[in-house]
Amino acid sequence: MIATMPSPTATVVAFFETLTPATLPALASVYSDDARFVDPFNDVTGQRAIRAVFDHMFATLDEPRFEVLEAVTAGDQCFLVWNFHFRRRGRDAAGSIHGASHLRFATDGRVTLHRDYWDAAQQVYESAPLLGAVMRWLRRRLSAG
Repeated sequence: MIATMPSPTATVVAFFETLTPATLPALASVYSDDARFVDPFNDVTGQRAIRAVFDHMFATLDEPRFEVLEAVTAGDQCFLVWNFHFRRRGRDAAGSIHGASHLRFATDGRVTLHRDYWDAAQQVYESAPLLGAVMRWLRRRLSAG
């Protein structure tokens, strides 16, 4: 009987849905040595820099958790649609961000490019006390409706 190896997409989804500070060492088996990670706040290259992004997430948020809603794979890339649930340190209110990730895989199945797409203006800036009022006004001003 030939054992089947999990697809790179399944490996990434499992990694993110079970991500905790204790599972961060598995990052080396998911990302290539020179992988690039891009989101609205970061543009970093290399496992150490990517690890620092996730270390920062765990240091500044309580109970961060990814929920992958959809995954589409085509050749050496995939697109994930997800919700990110969290609480800001010292606050009781829960927050969430809806977004998507475009991933490219190396021949060994590890991620070489991870680019997140989500609306930082609406999902982060608008919740800031002073900046939020300005961002909500600007959104209303620029809206077609």
